[in-house]
Amino acid sequence: MAHLGIKQAFAIYGATLHNVQWSVSAWAPDGSLVLSLWAHHYQKGPDGTADYADSLARWSGPGNAEFRRNIADAFARRSKVRLIVASTGNTSHVQSGADASKVKKDFDAKTDQVGEVAELEGDRYVVRFSRVSPA
Repeated sequence: MAHLGIKQAFAIYGATLHNVQWSVSAWAPDGSLVLSLWAHHYQKGPDGTADYADSLARWSGPGNAEFRRNIADAFARRSKVRLIVASTGNTSHVQSGADASKVKKDFDAKTDQVGEVAELEGDRYVVRFSRVSPA
């Protein structure tokens, strides 16, 4: 499979990033929220689901502010969430809250999964995805 950049991964869903340097979330034309979430934040969820959990306080900057707004809106509206998995070999850099734009990463649009923001409490969030049949 070809390695995708973040812009190309979001384009698969028809979503356009506000700023390709720091955006990690964008709304698609169908009203779903597209999120780039770290592969190392994956955990097995209930009933065969895939959970991606993290803290909004782990990182900062304009991408975080945009992500906070978007994830809060998706939670309030129960919007569908579409998944892009970001992978890096430098997870310690990411987990430290340092500038993740400085690490090499690959992106994979998971078009076979659809989710929702299952939890949003304080800075902690969980986005839960289930597999869907191809269209």
